[in-house]
Amino acid sequence: MKVYETKDLRNIGIIGHGGCGKTTLVEAMAFNAGLIDRMGKVEDGSTVSDYDPEEVRRAISISSALVPLEFNNYKMNVMDTPGYFDFVGEMIATLRVVDSAVVVVDAVSGMEVGTEKAFKAVKDRDIPSIVMINKMDRENANFKRVLEQLREYFGNIVVPFLIPMGESETFKGIVNVVDMKAKVKKGQKCVDAELPQGMEEEISTYREMIIESVAQTSEELMEKYFDGEELTSEEIYQGLKQGVLEGDLIPVVCGSAAQNIGVESLMDVIINFYPAPHEGHKVHGNNPQNDKEVERSYKTDEPFSALVFKTIVDPYVGKLSLFKVMSGTLSPNGEIYNVTKDKKEKLSHLYVLSGKKQVEVEKLSAGDLGAFSKLQSTTTGDTLCDAEHPILYQAIDFPKPIISQAIVPKAKGDEDKIGMGLHRLMEEDPTFTIYRNRETKETLISGLGEMHLDIISKRLHNKFGVDVLLKDPRIPYRETIKSKATSEGKHKKQSGGRGQFGHIYVDFEPLFGEEEEFEFVDKVVGGAVPRQYIPAVEKGLRECLEEGILAKYPVTGVRCTLFDGSFHSVDSDEMSFKMAASLAFKKGIKEASPVLLEPIYHLEIVVPDEYMGDIMGDLNKKRGRILGMEPAEGYQKIIAEAPLSEMSKYATDLRSMTQARGEFMMEFARYEELPEQLAEKVIEEATIEE
Repeated sequence: MKVYETKDLRNIGIIGHGGCGKTTLVEAMAFNAGLIDRMGKVEDGSTVSDYDPEEVRRAISISSALVPLEFNNYKMNVMDTPGYFDFVGEMIATLRVVDSAVVVVDAVSGMEVGTEKAFKAVKDRDIPSIVMINKMDRENANFKRVLEQLREYFGNIVVPFLIPMGESETFKGIVNVVDMKAKVKKGQKCVDAELPQGMEEEISTYREMIIESVAQTSEELMEKYFDGEELTSEEIYQGLKQGVLEGDLIPVVCGSAAQNIGVESLMDVIINFYPAPHEGHKVHGNNPQNDKEVERSYKTDEPFSALVFKTIVDPYVGKLSLFKVMSGTLSPNGEIYNVTKDKKEKLSHLYVLSGKKQVEVEKLSAGDLGAFSKLQSTTTGDTLCDAEHPILYQAIDFPKPIISQAIVPKAKGDEDKIGMGLHRLMEEDPTFTIYRNRETKETLISGLGEMHLDIISKRLHNKFGVDVLLKDPRIPYRETIKSKATSEGKHKKQSGGRGQFGHIYVDFEPLFGEEEEFEFVDKVVGGAVPRQYIPAVEKGLRECLEEGILAKYPVTGVRCTLFDGSFHSVDSDEMSFKMAASLAFKKGIKEASPVLLEPIYHLEIVVPDEYMGDIMGDLNKKRGRILGMEPAEGYQKIIAEAPLSEMSKYATDLRSMTQARGEFMMEFARYEELPEQLAEKVIEEATIEE
């Protein structure tokens, strides 16, 4: 692959609702660019951009895939992204490095939840977008209905560039109302054709929409338009490109990716109207030496800098770090500086990726996307740069995990392999985390949904040969006391020779409203317990906190006051007083009204207004408490609290109740007493486990 100048690059993200045809669109684009000589199918697992075993098995995209295409002397870096919400992190990383986005919409289903989320994502990042109404060959496809939905959602900035010739079984081609040309399907591609008869009025209406939109881009053109003068082709092109770049226009095209109708015309629209990297926003970062803002442009004569947006870990090939050149140029020799990690990295090979294939290149220009192999310290979100001209770009803001499951090996002895595999996979996927819960003695993985976690478990098998099971995590209950009690602890072993003797009296009382888990008070007077043994008493009591008497959960919120005791001048030692402390603890806690505590979490749930009743009713069933509500542009934010035991599958529940339109976050708030009936069940289960 030759070296392309920045002006000849187009970086495009393909985004949209799951199942709308994004991967098939990328496949058709690859076919038109000559990268492949026949189009594969998602259901066969034969596409360029879906090659992971789980993608092939499930016939969905799980990871983003980079497919560079050489088309009409331009290089189009096309990024295929998953549409399912469990993998939204892939879309977020993609949108950080592309300069425009194609939002694919199903011509039958129209606007869907994933469509709305995709549009919100490009709007939040101020990325020019184009809408591709796909599957025009399907039964019940309706271009006008979907266009009306789009204009209702965005207003008149939505303008059709390509309109269909026919629909469903009669769909045979498209009309470009910008150039006033038609294309129809012939063989595997589309060819030029005469404008269809009978569509004159429709074409004229859409053409007028375009002229009106162009006129609004400048006062000069507006004046010309109102004076009834014809706009030249050059004025139309310049006005449309300006409107697209400034976000004042969202072009709409249509076609069938599966039939390869309208796809080549979409590629022409991208080249003609969408920005090269240097035509978009300048990039900003900080100088790590003085924290001052630094501005860079996508120019080859500026110092080199790059942002790593994705990591691929292969047990055979090693680690690949995908990046965008933010400024300067890059060749595969020497060293680069990882400013995020403050480490130098040696370069050996420089690649562009095409799906799962690696193509070695000699140079990449500003704005281009590429990959390094085997960088030792570099991870997703890191900034790489020239050490003499340091700059640190903001890391990619990935969503936080919202669901956790315990992961256990099917075969004993695989724990180390699981740990290694999970940490390698976490390099690829920053949206999942690993945590070892010392209380429950479980390894927990957390992610964005049940499918997300299931795929992580399958990837452990596919990549590292480890089989695991996923199960609901145990709830980290606590034990505490509600009343006061006094207890005696006496440890005595005296049967000839050196014996053991420790004897203490301890008051136990609850620490109401205190953050401290445990408080030890020494009130011994007169040497009843020698000073050298008092630390042993405290240590013995602290060790007892690890397992309570009800269900072996950690004990919290207890004040222990040592106030009396006795000793033996020969037989007493530290171990004897530790044992006495343990005896006193077990008796004292039992007499001080012990109870179980459960973790309570703070929730913020954002849902459309129409789902408020369902959400609040469901929270009540989950023993939740509504603390308040805040309006937010057609949405409501519900602030609430609920027990963790009721929320383990809330990510799935919320998606089901809101058709995936709801979002939530939760964080630990405090512990509260578990209702008696539920506590009895927990204690019974703990007894059975013993």
